[in-house]
Amino acid sequence: MYSFPQYIDGRDRPGGKWTYCLDAGAFLADPRGAFGRKRRLERAGGEQPGGDTTGIVGRVGLSTTDDVADALRAAHRARAEWAAVDLDTRMELGWRLHAALKARHDELLDILISEGHPRRLAEWEIAGMLMGSSEETVSFYRSQLEQRFDTPGRTLTLLRKPDGVVCLNPPQNAAASNSFLGTATLGAGNTLVVKAPRTAPLGVAFIYRELVVPILDELGAPPGTVNLVSGPTRPMLRQWLASPCVDDIMFFGDSDVGLEFGNECAAHGKKAVLELSGNDTLVVWNDADLDGATEALLECFYGSGQICMVPKCAVVHPDIADALLARLTARCRALRPGYPGDPDVLLSPVLKTDRFHEVLADAQRHGGRVLCGARRVDVTGTPALTGAFVEPTVVRVDGLRDARRIRAVREETFFPLLAVVVPDEQDDPTELLDAVIAFVNDNEYGLRNSLWSGDDKVVDAFVRRVTNAGLLKVNESHIGFAPYLGTHGGTGRTGGPYGELNYPILRTSHLQGVSVAKNGYRTAPE
Repeated sequence: MYSFPQYIDGRDRPGGKWTYCLDAGAFLADPRGAFGRKRRLERAGGEQPGGDTTGIVGRVGLSTTDDVADALRAAHRARAEWAAVDLDTRMELGWRLHAALKARHDELLDILISEGHPRRLAEWEIAGMLMGSSEETVSFYRSQLEQRFDTPGRTLTLLRKPDGVVCLNPPQNAAASNSFLGTATLGAGNTLVVKAPRTAPLGVAFIYRELVVPILDELGAPPGTVNLVSGPTRPMLRQWLASPCVDDIMFFGDSDVGLEFGNECAAHGKKAVLELSGNDTLVVWNDADLDGATEALLECFYGSGQICMVPKCAVVHPDIADALLARLTARCRALRPGYPGDPDVLLSPVLKTDRFHEVLADAQRHGGRVLCGARRVDVTGTPALTGAFVEPTVVRVDGLRDARRIRAVREETFFPLLAVVVPDEQDDPTELLDAVIAFVNDNEYGLRNSLWSGDDKVVDAFVRRVTNAGLLKVNESHIGFAPYLGTHGGTGRTGGPYGELNYPILRTSHLQGVSVAKNGYRTAPE
C-alpha cells in the first residue's frame, strides 16, 4: 500500500488524518463493504492503518490550513533561488521526467486504473504526459523562453520570466494527468504548490513525490520548490486567493464556477490559468474516410464521456449521414461496461446520471431521435435502475439552424451522450460549408474541434476560418497528442477571456525585453 504524507518545504510532513484510496474494482464489486472499510480507516487516523485494508491501494495525508500556509510560505521563500537557476538546468527537469515516466509507466498505469480509469483511458493519459515532456516539446519550450538578437552596437533579448508561486488545483476526473501540467511551470522558474484532490489523490501524489521531487533534488532545487497538499477544494482556494505569497492559480473545473473564480483572481491580483468545460465539435464531410471518422467519434465514450477534450457533438454531411450513423451505432452497441483493469473496457461509472436523463429528455422534446443506448446498466451490462453505468447513447438531430436550442448540442455533456447534427441538404456545397464553419465558430466553448474530409479545399477553409478552439485536428484522432502542440487550452467558456492553446510554461511567465549596449555604443532616444 502506498503512503504519501504531505510534502512541504522539502520534507514529508506527517499528519493525523489521511485519505484512504479505494481500488475501483473492489468498490464496484462490493460498494458498501469497500466504502465502509475506507471510512473506518479514516476515522481511526494515526500514523499506522488501524483496521482492515482489504481493497485499499494507498493513502495520502490531509492538510490543515496551517499546513497550506506553510506550503505557500515555503514556495515563496524558494522562488528567487529557483528562478536564478540557469535555464538549461531547469529544462533538464523535462528530459529527466520523461525518462522517469517511461521507466515507471506500468506502476503509474496501475495507480490510474485503481482510481477508476479504464485501462485504455489511463494509457491515453500517460501518452499525453509523455508527449508533454518529449524532446521535441521541451526543446520548443526552451526556444520560447529566451531569444537573442545581435544588432550593431547592442544585444537584444526577449526573456520569459517566472511569475513566482503557482498553485494548481487539478480536477478529480483526471487529477494525475492534469496535475502533470504543473511540471512545466517549474521549467519557467516558478515554484509550485499542488493540491491532490481528496477524491483521487494517489496518482497526483505518486507523480510529484516519486518522480518530480527526486529529480529536483538531483538538480539542486531549493526546499519549497514543490509542495504537495491535500484537502477540501473551496477553503483551500479561498486561502490561495487571500495569500500574498501566491501569484498564479491554475484552476480546472466547470465553466460557470471557473469564470467566476477567474474574476475573483483578478480582484485579488492573481493570474488565473483556466482549464474549464469543453464542448468539442467533430465535422464529417461527404468525402471522409468513414471508418476513420467512426473511430474518432467513438472517442466520445472514453471514460463514459467524462473527459473534457473528447468530441461531444458531431456535424455530419447529409450525403453520408445514414452510412456513418449505421457504422457508429453498431460500434456503440458493442461497447460494454466492466472493471477498469479489463483492456476491452472503455466505459466508467457515470457521476451525473440525473443530468444525463434531463439532457436526453430535452433533446427528445426538440425532435432528437435516440438511435442507441440511453439505459442505466450495472457492471455486467444488465439494465438496472440503480446501475452505475449508462449505455453509449447517440441522438440524431436534423437541421443545423436550430440545433443549438438543444442542450446536448449547446452545453458540455459530461456523460456518454453524443449529439449528431445532420444539416439540411443544400444545392450549393459552398453554402453548406459556410454554415457548418459558422456553426462551429458559434460554439460558446472552444477546447478542440476536428474535421474529416478528403477535399483539400474543405480542409483549407476549415483550418483558416475556424477561430474557435485551442486545437484543430484534421483526419486523425480527436483526442490524440502531437509534439510541439499543447494538450490543453481553449477559447470562450473553456479558457476564459484570455484563453488559447495552453502552454503552462508560457502562461505562468511573462515577457521581458532586454537591451544591452556594447562598449562605445551611443544612441539618442527616438
